[in-house]
Amino acid sequence: MSAKSSEARDFLVTRRAKITPAQAGLTVYGGNRRVPGLRREEVALLAGVSADYYTRLEKGNLAGVSDSVLDAVAAALQLDEAERGYLFDLARTANSAGRPHSGGQRRRPPQRVSPIVQRILDSMTTTAAFVRNGRLDILATNPLARALYSPVFDSPTRAGEHTPPNLARFGYLDPAAHDFFPEYEKSCHTSVAILRTEAGRDPHDKSLSDLIGELCTRSDDFRTRWAAHDVRLHRTGVKNFRHPAVGELTIDFEAMQLTTDTSLTLTAYTAAPDTASEESLRLLASWAATEIAAGSGR
Repeated sequence: MSAKSSEARDFLVTRRAKITPAQAGLTVYGGNRRVPGLRREEVALLAGVSADYYTRLEKGNLAGVSDSVLDAVAAALQLDEAERGYLFDLARTANSAGRPHSGGQRRRPPQRVSPIVQRILDSMTTTAAFVRNGRLDILATNPLARALYSPVFDSPTRAGEHTPPNLARFGYLDPAAHDFFPEYEKSCHTSVAILRTEAGRDPHDKSLSDLIGELCTRSDDFRTRWAAHDVRLHRTGVKNFRHPAVGELTIDFEAMQLTTDTSLTLTAYTAAPDTASEESLRLLASWAATEIAAGSGR
């Protein structure tokens, strides 16, 4: 079984294990069940396909599967938007196998943020804003976001000042992350789910595979979470920080794909009006401005 077939198999198995017959609307007679969730035959029934056909899918054989069948399986397993998209990405990869230039991993050229996007970031003086790629490299920031993420930029997990800081590497390999992210478990789950989603979208990115391999080797926690096959679309929500300069912050965020490069995401943080976090963010902006002024005067 190829690595990609194994990923498809493990994803479907872990999703099936999360759904109980009661959640699926099935009546079960007798209590002697050997699986924690649905049986293959039950998923096949819900999806309207034969048990043999679904078994083939769960063995990772997604090549040639129609969108309607994928939709039916997604509905049977009660997949959310991110999980459904990931299933379709796995099928797309299976269908591309054997085509010219489809096999093997390739190292992508370094990603760049355009000058106009950087100007947009810099114009957001009261909002912390940055651009990241799918492997969670921070590629560009405005001064406030640079100040907010100063522990990440200053982390020993960063290879050098010319290497983009990586949020996953910081979260799993730097002990400082436990203090910086008060909801550390949630933060770890989010980062690994984003990486898993990106791996489905771009399975041939060698730099992404290298990062995942590094984290699996160096972090038992990451390796365990990676094996759970959870995926996520990280678009909006609330993020908590414990910043070494201004203390606790609870700030809202929106994450938006850049239309010129949909593999890049612009994330903006803002605090609710008249809150302690708004005041802390304002103090952080003042601190950032002071640092910039001091640097330009040297």
